[in-house]
Amino acid sequence: MLDANLRLAPIARQRSQELELDGVEAGGYALVTVHREANTKEPALGRIVEALNALEEPVVFPLHPRTAGAIESHGLRLSGHVHPRPPAGYLDFAALASQARVILTDSGGVQKEAYWYEVPCVTLRENTEWVETIETGWNRLAGTDPTAIEQAVADAAPGSTHPPLYGDGHAADLIADVLCTIGPK
Repeated sequence: MLDANLRLAPIARQRSQELELDGVEAGGYALVTVHREANTKEPALGRIVEALNALEEPVVFPLHPRTAGAIESHGLRLSGHVHPRPPAGYLDFAALASQARVILTDSGGVQKEAYWYEVPCVTLRENTEWVETIETGWNRLAGTDPTAIEQAVADAAPGSTHPPLYGDGHAADLIADVLCTIGPK
């Protein structure tokens, strides 16, 4: 995952036009992903939407199909500064994530990507598999409490250190080396 991140994020930033399409500037918006089943049900989804509507910066919100359907079926409304959009492909999402001021997510993978992009993260869950991102100060758990989410976003700042977690970006090279030394049987 890190290998792909390191190789493709620079390409994504060069090629993607997502920031222009969403009307935001690098470092001047929050990016949100919500897809977990628990967060697409009430009252959790309503609480998340309440927090997003209260934020004082542009919010780019690529909608997972389950999330889009739940917002519609629950009759939830997003404020004008919250920009719902269709799901983004990998490169467009990498461009958005790597240039956000802060990322709010319930995705384990996106938490790691935020860390690698050196973008502060707010996790919309009560726990995380990636506790190292919390320990280094790059991620905060907010759950679905609107006040906790708003405060975590307001306080979002880069951690004081950024150790190389989860590899060095050369896993594919090491795997290829091993496969080449084993050879066919």
